[in-house]
Amino acid sequence: MKAVILDSGAVTHLASRHQRTVASLQFDAMRDSWPTVVPAIVLVECLTGRQRTDASVNRFLKKCVVMDGPQESLARRAGTLRAKARRGSAVDAVVVAMAEPGGTVLTGDTGDLRALAAHAQDVSVFGM
Repeated sequence: MKAVILDSGAVTHLASRHQRTVASLQFDAMRDSWPTVVPAIVLVECLTGRQRTDASVNRFLKKCVVMDGPQESLARRAGTLRAKARRGSAVDAVVVAMAEPGGTVLTGDTGDLRALAAHAQDVSVFGM
């Protein structure tokens, strides 16, 4: 089973309930072909601590698997990817490393994530 990993841009976009995005998410849920995973570190970039602004993100996160971590081995892999790509944030690198092998990343920042994925094992990146 291949995972779909969301970065903060994807979480924010999906939480905003854009009609096209909701339809796409419903289609994916019907196919039941993969889990939608959000690394816990991504929450740093998409939550503010203000209930009013975080409400939609928190509702959306209930439909996802939020993964703790990264574990040391994943953090080391993310560091390697970031060094090879020479761009992207630490959070971006964790997202790509978590998608290995054979996973998909949904993002609002295709440039950095694709640069990281170019050094990863079979990771696809799609923009929102």
